[in-house]
Amino acid sequence: MITINCQSSIKITGQNTLYFDPLQREESHDADYIFITHTHWDHFSEEDILKVKKNTTKIIGPQDILDQSLSLGFSRDNIILLKPYEKRTLEGIEVKTVPAYNIGKDFHPKAKEWLGYVITVEGKTYYIAGDTDALEENKTIFCDIAFLPIGGTYTMTAEEAASFANALKPQTVIPIHYGLVVGDESDLNLFASLLNPEINLEIKIGPNDYDKR
Repeated sequence: MITINCQSSIKITGQNTLYFDPLQREESHDADYIFITHTHWDHFSEEDILKVKKNTTKIIGPQDILDQSLSLGFSRDNIILLKPYEKRTLEGIEVKTVPAYNIGKDFHPKAKEWLGYVITVEGKTYYIAGDTDALEENKTIFCDIAFLPIGGTYTMTAEEAASFANALKPQTVIPIHYGLVVGDESDLNLFASLLNPEINLEIKIGPNDYDKR
């Protein structure tokens, strides 16, 4: 099951419980794995990580999460640091990292080596893009479900995201990273209008509710 809380806060539940950039979560302490795309406040929220963390939780992210993760009580053995283009297998979960950065703006520099994730779990492949522009090197990613930012300013715009999704050709796309800091329903509507109709569009309304257009 997929749950989106807000911004880029994603939860995928199955045999394991996976969180991506948890934000505005209720206290649950049910995370098996927490994946962090980068260290901006709305993606590395210490308060929310502590709400979902349990003693055995592993946290995965770019190199610059180390000190903060240690301060949150993660043992060094439970912190997995990755760079773009790396692969790991975690309890049958196939993890590949891809770059996530801006072109022509400085919010997410390529040199930071921040991450997007391509995760294969229980027969489905998910692409969690992170805060990124529509990078040419990511257009060949295979995925069943793509989570793409559409809010603009700090990431790709709705128009760029639709073009990127049309190149990826996933079965389903779920737009994220709008409605909290930047981006609103007009961006969502523009994205929907430009998306290839052969791609399923799932639009987050609330934590467990989707509008399929």
